[in-house]
Amino acid sequence: MQTEDFKDILYDKGDDGVVTLTLNTPKRKNALSAYSFLELYWAMEHFEKAPEAGVMIITGARNPDSNDPAKEAYSSGGYFSTDVLEGLPDEILQQIDLTDIAQKRFTMKMFNCCKPIIAAVNGLAMGGAFTMTLAGCDLVYMSEHAWVQMPFSKLGLVPELASTYFLPRLLGFQKAKEILYFSKKLTAADCLELGLANAVLPHDELLDYAREQARKLTPPGGAGLAIQEMKRILHKPHAHEVAQALDLENEGLNKLWSTEDFMEGVMSRIERRPPVYRGK
Repeated sequence: MQTEDFKDILYDKGDDGVVTLTLNTPKRKNALSAYSFLELYWAMEHFEKAPEAGVMIITGARNPDSNDPAKEAYSSGGYFSTDVLEGLPDEILQQIDLTDIAQKRFTMKMFNCCKPIIAAVNGLAMGGAFTMTLAGCDLVYMSEHAWVQMPFSKLGLVPELASTYFLPRLLGFQKAKEILYFSKKLTAADCLELGLANAVLPHDELLDYAREQARKLTPPGGAGLAIQEMKRILHKPHAHEVAQALDLENEGLNKLWSTEDFMEGVMSRIERRPPVYRGK
């Protein structure tokens, strides 16, 4: 898959060695489907192999129908509808494994990428959008209006993209469990205090700041080879455990995907009402 074929993301490679990857389905708040994750996998493939690409910034597209920065979305997380797969050619469908709900293939691709990746979280970051950021982004910068929620328990599911590995190590078991068990909403300031973000910026300064930092990580502004080697050394000892966490997440997700509680969690969100679970 070539970058010009992408539908759910925009891949822009600048002359300064900085790739800007924009999650680009604003009508659904940049929610990520199984097809979106395939495009993200191929984006990582192109990024890794392009010698002139030294660093990547991930951000979310602005809704063209709104000028309110407080309503922007980085991504609203997982998009569960299979309608997005209709009409796709067989060569694309064959690359999508619907049993890989935890997105092991993509997560390992992102985690093992030695080039630095920066998140510019410009708005709400739900579920898989933020777990992707935890797993794959070296630096996280957030808009003052951004906020995070991992709503897995409200959906009757377990977390994915190896967040069950990363969150306890970043926060400790008790705080990680509190956030996951109760689907706690975290403001940008909360994320900064907890160590989940590196900086919180005025909204209009977010992307410029991320680009400024990115240029310090790749030539001529930064020693790109040294940065890549640092990342390789930091990540490689953890790769096996990350893969194991993803396998366990997939086991749990595939078990829960067909439960009544999951369907109740989805329907309650659609109908904007409190869920009533039955433990089935």
